[in-house]
Amino acid sequence: MISLISSAYAADGAPASAGIFNLVLLAGFVVIFYFLMWRPQAKRTKAHKNLISSLAKGTEVITGGGILGKVTKVDDNYVSLEVSEGIEMKFQKSSVAAVLPKGTLKSI
Repeated sequence: MISLISSAYAADGAPASAGIFNLVLLAGFVVIFYFLMWRPQAKRTKAHKNLISSLAKGTEVITGGGILGKVTKVDDNYVSLEVSEGIEMKFQKSSVAAVLPKGTLKSI
């Protein structure tokens, strides 16, 4: 019985090709992670930054909270929206979710 145990410990481990396979598998996971998660998020972030920088007076927008309004004033970090006649609200620029086509507010 003792001779069986000593021969089991003396046996070689996994073949050398298993280490290469593990590296290829890890590299595959990194590539999948890049194309499925990181790259699309970077595209969305870039598009949102372009949207924020293109805000100007008169642009009709919707905020992340669902408030529709027309831009009346743009500061460095804030934007004022006219949500109803004579009613202006101030929002952070980053809360603007999308720019609406002209005339959307009148049609609603």
